[in-house]
Amino acid sequence: MAGMTTARRLVAKIGSALLVDRATGSLRRDWLASMAEDVARLRARGTDVVLVSSGSIALGRGVLGLPPADLPLEQSQAAAAVGQIRLARAWEEHLAPHGITTAQVLVTLEDSADRRRYLNSRATLETLLAFGTVPIVNENDTVATDEIRYGDNDRLAAQVAVTVGADTLVLLSDVDGFYSANPATDPTARRYDEIAEITPEIEAMAGDAGSGLSKGGMKTKLMAAKTAMAAGCAMAICEGSQSHPLRALEGGAPATWFTPGLDPQAARKRWISAMKPRGTLVVDDGAAVALGQGKSLLPAGLSRVEGAFGRGDPVAIRDSAGRSLGQGLSRYTAAEARAIAGRRSAEIEEVLGYPGRAVLVHRDDMAH
Repeated sequence: MAGMTTARRLVAKIGSALLVDRATGSLRRDWLASMAEDVARLRARGTDVVLVSSGSIALGRGVLGLPPADLPLEQSQAAAAVGQIRLARAWEEHLAPHGITTAQVLVTLEDSADRRRYLNSRATLETLLAFGTVPIVNENDTVATDEIRYGDNDRLAAQVAVTVGADTLVLLSDVDGFYSANPATDPTARRYDEIAEITPEIEAMAGDAGSGLSKGGMKTKLMAAKTAMAAGCAMAICEGSQSHPLRALEGGAPATWFTPGLDPQAARKRWISAMKPRGTLVVDDGAAVALGQGKSLLPAGLSRVEGAFGRGDPVAIRDSAGRSLGQGLSRYTAAEARAIAGRRSAEIEEVLGYPGRAVLVHRDDMAH
């Protein structure tokens, strides 16, 4: 499938039922080893990989001797705390033989809803990928209460895909795609090979069929697809319990692909362009030339700051004659930007009293 063979940056979501044996509560180590081989093969051909992995509560539940029924919040969080360390260690043990360094990243819904946290998460994940690591992302179940929860890793995976600018998202599930009805109860149900637009008719077909250990039904998968497609990311739903699930998907295993009309970069630029600026950065002639060449905006090129804005807020960028050069997301507040205007990056810590980012507006967070 083209979505796999051409992927530059791939996010794969692994459900609890794939990682943890429902009957025993133990890891499915043979499956995990095959998945690690798939990841290593993708990395070897130059594809960045991020794994969004469920399983911490399911693993911790077994260790603490908790029942398989729904748990009170504090018991779920305790199980997550016990299971998360085992989950991270399991991925590390299986990826290390392939020469792959793993990183654990725990997030909450607030980390993507708040623009400042979103930029921090993006910068951290970008840096980890630049170092060649495979980040293992999970919801921070030990602290997340209902109001700051994603609640399912389908939507978390889609948000991670948006955050890192992935072009491919794979939801490894207990179903082999999106069906017109529940195939377990309706013999006439048919699987879609490709969906280019999520219409009201498609949405009406989504049921709530979830498996025993996972929270994500088909509705959450459609919500994930909407998020991914809006960001220019293709998404696949496929059955993941077989060995080497990513290799099988690439080889043409049954799946439903949701195909976007834009690539991730174009979609991100459009998203930034549509925002209402909270302020204006006026730059000198040298910075204007650099921006025209696709460079980031450094504090040294900043002449004047107008308006009041926070970190992560959209700002207009203009030259000294008032001409628009585009807009982007500021990595500093208006007050901080005024303080470091015209300064070299090496001087930022001395001026602000704390270390900051070398870039004021990164080129990836800019639309011309």
